[in-house]
Amino acid sequence: MNSFYKKLLDNNKKWVDEKLKIDENYFVDLSKGQTPPLLWIGCADSRVPANEVIGGKPGEVFVHRNIANLVLHTDMNMLSVLDYAVNALKVKHIIVCGHYGCGGVKAAMGNDSIGIIDNWIRHIKDVYRLHQGELDAIEDETERFNKFVDLNVYEQVFDLAKTSIVQSAWKNGQELNLHGWVYTLDSGLVKDLGVNISNDSELSDVYQLNF
Repeated sequence: MNSFYKKLLDNNKKWVDEKLKIDENYFVDLSKGQTPPLLWIGCADSRVPANEVIGGKPGEVFVHRNIANLVLHTDMNMLSVLDYAVNALKVKHIIVCGHYGCGGVKAAMGNDSIGIIDNWIRHIKDVYRLHQGELDAIEDETERFNKFVDLNVYEQVFDLAKTSIVQSAWKNGQELNLHGWVYTLDSGLVKDLGVNISNDSELSDVYQLNF
């Protein structure tokens, strides 16, 4: 057996043993169900573990991850996770969390073809187009890159607010708060971008749905 693969299995057993030493009913209790207060929509980057970033325990964070933490209205995977989180689990908070140094955002700043992911990255390019004047005015490339990461999260939070799933929850009086964060790889700290939405009043009229 490959040594790396064997280590994964061994680590699992150690993890189980550690949890059972603290609470012999740890896994039995977890198996009874989940009532997480939070849905985390983050990047698939292996350096941004949702639970660990916020000190969350198993059962406290419902998670969806993809390249560059996008909220796409044609992504049935994301929409299915969102629908279950909002309508079944009744989460009260949804955090869209990007991170500085994001490879997907970086790729969207250039024109090199990478492969099939070009089609995904095109959505990030749309964010650049919406804010091109502001971004092009930033001469320092690293500063422009970081600002692009911020703006991408900002737009994804608003795209989340535009979904029929979120708007239906608000129309039904359900408490649901949307937030935009960016994680800093070299410090471990998150930055609250100050984009916090709890109803559809911040959306243009054209996006506000009647139910």
